[in-house]
Amino acid sequence: MTDMEQRLQGKRALITGGSRGIGAGIVRRLAAEGADVALTYASSPDRANEVVAAVAALGVRALAIQADSADATAVAAAVEHAAAELGGLDILVNNAGVLSFASIDDFKLEDFDRTIAVNIRAVFVASQAAVRHMTEGGRIINIGSTNAERMPFGGGAVYSMSKSALQGLAKGFARDLGSRGITINNVQPGPVNTDANPENGPFAETLKDQFNAIPRFASVEEIAGMVAYLASAEAGYITGSSLMIDGGFSA
Repeated sequence: MTDMEQRLQGKRALITGGSRGIGAGIVRRLAAEGADVALTYASSPDRANEVVAAVAALGVRALAIQADSADATAVAAAVEHAAAELGGLDILVNNAGVLSFASIDDFKLEDFDRTIAVNIRAVFVASQAAVRHMTEGGRIINIGSTNAERMPFGGGAVYSMSKSALQGLAKGFARDLGSRGITINNVQPGPVNTDANPENGPFAETLKDQFNAIPRFASVEEIAGMVAYLASAEAGYITGSSLMIDGGFSA
């Protein structure tokens, strides 16, 4: 990054689920653009600390906070911890999420409840806590999914529902927060090359060949780039939106 690209210099960001995959990519991108960053992780402190060390080498403040997003109290406490350590909060990225696939006959109630807790309730709890620390120019960015718009195979109903809920949440919160100069938007990725969903995995060729208009997976960096844009001053007139970055999966 050049000095001209330090769009987030002096900003303070919290990224939930930031120790791996898309979340880690977002942490790295926001830090590269000058933001101080905090991330949460549910387990694997070694991975979280590796991300923190990497971005701290860029000269920004960075910290990792253990918090299971299924625990509402832990989520709220993580926001307070991040705000206290960073001296405030300007950007919240609600990235933590879970994915459970099963048919209607086989879907377990405990998996349903955890999906709601992590993918919806944690977003509400973190956002409610974060806006108490935000001033004009604050940004909330939720990582949704293209499956909020299109679920072309069986077993994904509950996941799709949880990501669709973020669309309504963003629209409603946009009305609550617009007069305060705080924006909220969803980024809705399609298939992304991560450890959990590798581009050479068993279902990958079907996704690329049958569902995507662009026959490849996205990189983590591409998703992080959209998040960084929404976090910047350039995106100050975008709110309540759900923005696709899915290679035409939903086209």
